[in-house]
Formats: sequence, C-alpha cells, structure tokens
Amino acid sequence: MNIPALLPEFCTSPAVFAVNNQYQIMVPVKSDLLFWVTVNEKEYYDHSNGILRSSTRMHRVDVPMTELDQAGAYTVHYLKIIERKPYFPTTEAPVSATYPFYAVVPGKPIRLYHMSDTHGDFKITSATGSYFADQLDVLILNGDIPDHGGDVQNFHLIYQLIEALTGGTRPTVFSRGNHDMRGFFAENLAEYPPTDHGHSYYTFRLGPIWGIVLDCGEDKPDDYASYGGTICCHAFREEETAYLQHIIKHADEEYLAEGVTYRLVISHNPFSFVDKEPFDIETSLYTEWLQLLGEHIKPQAIIAGHLHQCTLSPIGGDMDSLGQVCPVVVGSNPIMEDDKMVEYIATALTINHNQMDVAFTNQNHEILQQHTIELIP
Repeated sequence: MNIPALLPEFCTSPAVFAVNNQYQIMVPVKSDLLFWVTVNEKEYYDHSNGILRSSTRMHRVDVPMTELDQAGAYTVHYLKIIERKPYFPTTEAPVSATYPFYAVVPGKPIRLYHMSDTHGDFKITSATGSYFADQLDVLILNGDIPDHGGDVQNFHLIYQLIEALTGGTRPTVFSRGNHDMRGFFAENLAEYPPTDHGHSYYTFRLGPIWGIVLDCGEDKPDDYASYGGTICCHAFREEETAYLQHIIKHADEEYLAEGVTYRLVISHNPFSFVDKEPFDIETSLYTEWLQLLGEHIKPQAIIAGHLHQCTLSPIGGDMDSLGQVCPVVVGSNPIMEDDKMVEYIATALTINHNQMDVAFTNQNHEILQQHTIELIP
C-alpha cells in the first residue's frame, strides 16, 4: 500500500469516513495544531465558526464525496502551535502529506470487509481484516472495536485498524456498539468517530451503494443495574425512529436517488432477533423499524455483529424473531481462551451484479463458511 510516512504529530494515518454525501477525514494527533485538507486545490478546514481548532486531540474535516472521488487524492496539512496568544500567535512551519484515494467505482465488483467485536485486540483482528489486502474497497467497523469507553486512549484502536487496513486510502463506514457506551469517556465517543452533526446514526453513499447506519444503543433495559442510571437508550431509539421516517419522506435524495443499485443496513445489533432475558428489549420499537425498512427502503441485506457468531439468516431463519425483511449477516466471532483472543472470524463481502458473496474468514485468511445473497433490485 503506497502511503506517505507517518507525520510527526499524527498518532496514525488519517481515516476517511463515509457520512451522508460527505467524507469526514479524521486523524488523532499528539499536540495542539491547526489542521486542514486540500482536494482539487480547494482547502477544507477543521474550524469552529471560522476559528481554526487547535485545543483538541481529534481533528475532523468534511469534504464533498464528489470532489474527493474525482480528485483521487487529498493532502493533509498542519501547523503545530507554539503559543496561541490573543495577538500574533506563533506556529511552527507547515507540514503536509498527500494520500491517494480509491473511490468505489460503479460497474465493478465491490469488496467490503466487515469487522465488529474486536474488543480491544489489534494484532489478530488486523490480520483477519487484511483478507482483501490492496483489493479492499470499503472497510466496515461495526461496533465494539474498543472493549469499553473507560479510557479515551481506547478509541485510538479505531484509527490503528483503519491505518493498517486502508492506510487512509479507502472509505470506512463506522457504527457504534453497546460496549462503546460504557465508561467515563463514553459520552465523548462522538468526538472520535464520524457522526452526522453529533448523531451516531446516518446514511451514506458509496458509488452504487446506499446504506443506513442504525444504532441500537445498549442491549438491556435502561434501568438495568450495571448501567447505574447513566443511559436513556429508549428515548434515543425513539429519536432514531423519527429519523427513519424523515429518510423515507426524502427518499428521492436517499435510497431512490439516481445511481443507487444496492441498499444496505449496518447495525451492530441484529435487531430482528430477540434474545433471552434481559436482552429481550424494544420488541415493539424494533418491529416498527423493520416495518419501515420493509415497506419503504427495502434493504437487500442487514450487516450486524454483537452476538459473537458468524451466520447468515434468511427471512424466516434463526435471526427472524420480529419479521426480517431481508437476509441478515451476523459476521464477527472473537474466540477467547482465558480472557485472551486466540482466533477472530469476520466477514468478506463481494458485491457483483445482483449478488453478494459472503465469506467468513479468520486471521489465516481461511474461508470457514461461504454463502450467496441474491440482491433483489
């Protein structure tokens, strides 16, 4: 993978996230610095109402997808702050690096690799995720990448995996998991991965793929003792229901837009499945989500994790408790021995014409199961 050497004040290479019709170029940094990106000779800044941000360890710049797709490269720049005085602040000399970028191209096979439930491991999970190597088109990180939000450094694993698997040269789709909601810094998670104006649910468009990221929040009732009264996920999910209804009202700009061939749902929790108590929550609300999806959006596949298994559930299959509207791929299995990961299985997805090939693969790139989903237009 031909990428620049790591810049001195960057913790990792930049990551390019797909959110709505924008790419969010994000990078964790070591010190106070000003950050901006150049695409097609136009500059895009990390700013707060016209003030370039420096008192942060996580930078984010929005770039229109059409611009970066056409350019095929982006340049990141920073100025390290010496002293940010009210008058005549001082900085070090500018530092820059240019990254190639490979957009999803209509008319060609699209290779996506899906990972969730890495739970803090890098070595084994990055080996698994390298299945497609330089042929990867889209990386999907679908929740529970860190094991918890109790230490802000845990969020760096997101960027370490993206660096190892994309080098900042391919788009990533990110979804929050239930473990991400736990710990002192969990409320700050929205500062570290991509969001839609702070919301962890959003749509995205990558070539002929339209997708929606849905966030189920925690997996037990809000008043469950281990949460200590720190969550309000029911109200959060009700807001998400309203968002789904909003997307449906604007279908012509979303899943019915020109050029959309494939419609995917990305969700950490496979919400069509009702598990045993205390995980048997929100059956009415999730049934409504499925009805809205099935009657209007008509997704061709739901991609999930959470259950620590790899399986494909057709309509009426093992995951169909509430009325599946399409096949559900549950695609991550961290295998533990003595609290240590010894094997990690995740999912290689190849979309070509009207089918999706699904392969569950491990860190040795062995294919353990294979399936095919017919993608009904």
